[in-house]
Amino acid sequence: MSHYKMVVQYDGTRYLGWQKLGEAGSGEWNKTIQGKLESILSKMTGQTVMVDGSGRTDAGVHARGQTASFTAETELSEEEIRDYLNRYLPEDIAVTSVEQAPERFHARKDATAKTYSYTILNDTVPDPFRERFEYRVAEKLDVSKMREAASYLIGTHDFRNFCSSKRMKKSTVRTIYEIRIEEEGKRLTLSFRANGFLYNMVRILTGTLIEVGKGERTPESLSELFDTQSREAAVYTVPGKGLVLESVEYE
Repeated sequence: MSHYKMVVQYDGTRYLGWQKLGEAGSGEWNKTIQGKLESILSKMTGQTVMVDGSGRTDAGVHARGQTASFTAETELSEEEIRDYLNRYLPEDIAVTSVEQAPERFHARKDATAKTYSYTILNDTVPDPFRERFEYRVAEKLDVSKMREAASYLIGTHDFRNFCSSKRMKKSTVRTIYEIRIEEEGKRLTLSFRANGFLYNMVRILTGTLIEVGKGERTPESLSELFDTQSREAAVYTVPGKGLVLESVEYE
């Protein structure tokens, strides 16, 4: 048996997310990225193969650098495993690399940092060619105010008010290393790099920064969101379609 690390890209538009649902081979199972990968790897090896992802991207969320790990017994080389997967995967999922990894490597538990991006089209006119990958905001956004507000989010904080799960039993403290807001024409790309993210955290952070850009919040008000125990202060959760898992880092 050998242990492997692979990097996966996908357009998440027509999937229910990363995490497998229902029974193996069911309709729900085949509408998840994890389910697709496990089905093909199990067919390749003739054994049941379990795939662990670095994170559970939601329905409609995309990835350029999702990392996963699995154990399998096969005589195929890493390149042959990659090619086998790509031969049977649908066109909106691709495995970019497969390599042998240490036996104890775990794609989620060993991750030290992740980077997500979120794309906003700041225009009154939609772009039908990129609509699946961006969120349109018609009101003019003040980008300088958004950058100022982002500075309050960087560092180690309790982000419980930026999490949509009401039943978080584990620590909600995370460290954001960097937030970049880049402009290209009428598009904004917000990039978040942190040691980890809570459920819907990036989508809520983005929604809150949009509120600042619209003038509905002041940049300084973001620091107050770490002091209240009520999530009433941060409720704007943008759609998943503009979100991309860009990369996962390991020691």
